[in-house]
Amino acid sequence: MPTTQLTEQTFEEIVTSNDIVLVDFWADWCGPCKMFAPVFEASSEEHPDIVHGKVDTEAEQGLAQAAGISSIPTLMAFREGILVFAQPGALPRESLEKVVQAVKGLDMDDVRRQVAEHRAAQEQEAGPQA
Repeated sequence: MPTTQLTEQTFEEIVTSNDIVLVDFWADWCGPCKMFAPVFEASSEEHPDIVHGKVDTEAEQGLAQAAGISSIPTLMAFREGILVFAQPGALPRESLEKVVQAVKGLDMDDVRRQVAEHRAAQEQEAGPQA
């Protein structure tokens, strides 16, 4: 499956309506981004069951800012709408494949439990709201 261009208008729907979504945040002027692009494209062909999305950080500055992107390329992986991986830097093919396999192998019941525990701890730290 070819990569999909993601925008502020399509990002949330794509991430929440697909089981696994990998997102490459990139820019045309970025040398490491250009090196990573064919690796990401090859992964999209090898894993048609995974949505491979690309966000042009120049065209989608608001989306990049909302995602907290401070370095490109940055790869994010979402599983069932939950961010499960985020790392800046161009990955070699083997490393990207390890990320794909790790994301596929996640126990999502455990991930959801951890997310709930983390949120509860944050709410407890914040204390009562006045």
